[in-house]
Amino acid sequence: MPLRRDPTLRQRRLGAEMRKMREQAGLGGSQLARALGLNPTQVTQMEAGKIGVSAERLRTVAAACMCDNQPLIDALAGMATERVKGWWEEYRGVLSTDPLEVAEIEGHATRITTFTIAFIPGLLQTSSYAASVFAKGYPRLPQHEVDLRTTFRLRRQQIVRSGETPYSAFIHEAALRIQYGGPGVLSEQLGSLVEDSEHPGISVRVVPFDTVDFPGPSENLTYAAGPVPELDTVQADSSHGSHLFDSPAHLASYRAILERIAAVALPEDESRDFIRCIMKEMKDRHD
Repeated sequence: MPLRRDPTLRQRRLGAEMRKMREQAGLGGSQLARALGLNPTQVTQMEAGKIGVSAERLRTVAAACMCDNQPLIDALAGMATERVKGWWEEYRGVLSTDPLEVAEIEGHATRITTFTIAFIPGLLQTSSYAASVFAKGYPRLPQHEVDLRTTFRLRRQQIVRSGETPYSAFIHEAALRIQYGGPGVLSEQLGSLVEDSEHPGISVRVVPFDTVDFPGPSENLTYAAGPVPELDTVQADSSHGSHLFDSPAHLASYRAILERIAAVALPEDESRDFIRCIMKEMKDRHD
């Protein structure tokens, strides 16, 4: 079987989970290889996502590692049998890896929760607003890159606007007031945000400036729930790019952060009224 040159995030995650199983069992790669009748190189390649793994082989690995977490094993077996490529693969070689991996995480999530402090979450951005965000980046992007990234971002939104995946967005007041593209673009964006918040599969809650003891992080983040908690993933933005976290400690930490944000965010109805108030302030100021 030829080696995969560039394993997808999903393929690497499957391999990483197999490595976790082996390490939790206290087995070295050579020990697992002997138990499976393989050579150590094959185990290394499986754990790196370089070669495919059948559902049967996955279950054999789980048994050799004495893993009795049946829901996790079943979920990993499902990952092992996936053969359909996601729509984002059409952009591989055209866009950088970061946006492709974000779309891949969202595409396999059972629920998505985001927190943003600097801009409206990408899954709810209008075309004009998204283009303005990309155009203001540094270094400046050429127009064709702005158009490509905007189109890709709007395509990502189908998964939540279709109701396929439940979505909760926590948005800091700062993101509601920063005028990417000017007051007209922001006003259109806020109106669209109110409409989206009334969608049965979308929850929008605002964290206002006057929240006491603000508990949130400084970065924008996405929490993508997997079929079992062990397969959850967190994606966080920084000035140096996108970062992914899936260790038990990181996942527990981000769950706690989101619970604290949920405890102080305005309820959905009050959040809609809050957004409408900002829209009225802008209209009064610029008319």
